Amino acid sequence: MTHVQASPTRASDDTLAFITKGYGFGRHIWRRARGAAARAVPLRLLGGDSLLVRGAEGVELFYDEGRMRRHGAMPAFIQETLFGHGSVHSLDGAEHRHRKASFLDVAYEDTQVERLLPHLEREWRTELDAWVAGGERSAYDAAVGALGRAIMRWAGLPGTAEAKTRWAAREAQIVDGFGVPYSPEFLLAGLNRLWCDRHAKELVEAVRAGTLEAAEGTALHAWAWHRGPDGELLEAKLAGVELQNVLRPTIAVARFVAFAAKRLHERPEWRERIAAEVEERGSVTEGPLATAFAQEIRRTAPFVPMLPAQATADIELDGERLAAGDRVLIDILGTNTDTESWERANEFDPERFVGRDDWESMPAFVPHGGGHPATGHRCPGEKIAIAGLAAAVAALSDPRVTILGEGLDVNRRRLPTKPASGGLVRSASAVASGSRCPIH
Repeated sequence: MTHVQASPTRASDDTLAFITKGYGFGRHIWRRARGAAARAVPLRLLGGDSLLVRGAEGVELFYDEGRMRRHGAMPAFIQETLFGHGSVHSLDGAEHRHRKASFLDVAYEDTQVERLLPHLEREWRTELDAWVAGGERSAYDAAVGALGRAIMRWAGLPGTAEAKTRWAAREAQIVDGFGVPYSPEFLLAGLNRLWCDRHAKELVEAVRAGTLEAAEGTALHAWAWHRGPDGELLEAKLAGVELQNVLRPTIAVARFVAFAAKRLHERPEWRERIAAEVEERGSVTEGPLATAFAQEIRRTAPFVPMLPAQATADIELDGERLAAGDRVLIDILGTNTDTESWERANEFDPERFVGRDDWESMPAFVPHGGGHPATGHRCPGEKIAIAGLAAAVAALSDPRVTILGEGLDVNRRRLPTKPASGGLVRSASAVASGSRCPIH
């Protein structure tokens, strides 16, 4: 067998640069590329040779299961904290497709998305009423509660609204703390992971024991009764982990909501257009303009800057070579803002998504992964994420509330990140009259 000669190994390791530069890491590495249109550039990460790729060509390579695998590619401290031990994110091949099929049935089908819409409507109306009445939750905190309660009711979980809000806050903190292993927030994320795993496991066990009813078609029912390729029920803890992998990504959309608050503050003309759309349609869900705005938020404010995979064969892309066993990184932010793939790539312009329903077929649009949801690693909950974010955009455009300009700065070194304040939202009438307490 003839092996591809790998590109020259870099002497210095780039791990420290990744830690210190965060979302700017990709841009830092691309400065070494052979040209502005380069699709691949070599680097060293965690002591090993790696290849950073971008654009449609990079997406095609990264999501080719014949040449890439996920198992073992993600650092263990991230895999265990964010996704959970043994989750679908760490699987490949037939086992991955079998597990993924349940996610597709639960979250990807249009009927399932439609079933979520009334819950989103109700929860965002609740948050709007609270703001109008003088509430001071940030857009981010409101989204954690609204999205958490909506997705948990949709999933068939029992409990009061208050209990769901508290559980959602725990799941949100796991997302907030997984990328800062140097911080006490990471330890807290681990503790919340233990609590959430135990609670989800107990729900699965209660369904199996017949002491808790789970309606067919809900996520709770699907994961309580999911069977592996061997025909055996998933171990209850793992079933609970996968149940959370439906809930938590939806709650994590709250980070996008914070970015939406920032952009809506900066683009008041879009707030006015979306508010008019809501008024005309009588609903905060499924508005075409709100959806286009949500899509542009996803393009410009990705959850993570990049994702890892491991090459299972010697590869070559754009003149750069990598040996089997080494790591390939897809530059998510660099692909979503690739100047070779997008017109006015660095401009925030929701107009580019108005009237576009073919977002899954756009090869350089990968905020939730690339490829096809059924056969690759693209997130099957992407439609749910879009629906939740669009509803939030519509709610934040309501003329009865105001988005404050303070605390909208973003620390792009922290993973994951969001505007510092989460997007402060207040009653428009209170702000206009200056009736807020001067001490606060």
